[in-house]
Amino acid sequence: MDLSEYIKVCQSKEVYSFTWDELLGSIDKPASALKKELTYLTAKKEIIALRQNFYLIIPPRYATQGKLPIQLYVHKLFVYLNRRYYLGGYSAAKFHGAAHQQIQKEYVITEKPALLPISKEGTIIKFISLSNWPKSNILKKKSDAGYFNVSDPILTITDLIYHQTKFGGLNRILANIEELLEEVNQADLESLLKWYPHTSVLQRLGYLIEFIEPESNLLKTIYDFLNNGRFYPVLLDINAKNKPGSVDNRWKVDVNIKLESDI
Repeated sequence: MDLSEYIKVCQSKEVYSFTWDELLGSIDKPASALKKELTYLTAKKEIIALRQNFYLIIPPRYATQGKLPIQLYVHKLFVYLNRRYYLGGYSAAKFHGAAHQQIQKEYVITEKPALLPISKEGTIIKFISLSNWPKSNILKKKSDAGYFNVSDPILTITDLIYHQTKFGGLNRILANIEELLEEVNQADLESLLKWYPHTSVLQRLGYLIEFIEPESNLLKTIYDFLNNGRFYPVLLDINAKNKPGSVDNRWKVDVNIKLESDI
């Protein structure tokens, strides 16, 4: 069996990626010969060397785009890297029906240490590393290639708020938050509040929900949770260098940006 035949076998099993070790174990050829075949098929854009010793298969139906949907390989990639992960931010939002942003890059949340971003043949992946790994609110969704991890709607929203500068600022994420709120249920919010470590994000979350949907039944749950402890004034837009000033809302959020949703 040569590499082209191996790839056909993979595709017949809905497998869209492979590692160098898998290749060595499946094809009885010298490593030097396999590397030549990899170089040839990479030049033909039938394969992408995504990371060292990790390769993507680009089947004919994705040849025009020149890249694979991330859900077809992300789980296998992180098994290979031996890291916890989930699709987050805009990448998660599209799986919950909030595809407001036509994203050109994918966002993967992972544990530390940080991973360098990937930019290969139109495949762009940004990694965001966390110190505090979520205790819940990560879902398993099914693709043609198997299961993959993705944040639920409420964790997706809090990630967008916490990492707002990485996602283009509050006004860019506001429409996504608006759409994601339609998918948030009380149980998921209560689950998040049991472990979520960033009080300032919950304050911003409460303010933004009240701005978007003043009658939301989520508001009381968030405010009661905050009111059971201490919380202090915070800026809504964390990109500003000044400190919070006077606040005139129950969330103690200094609204230092004009909010404009483009929905």
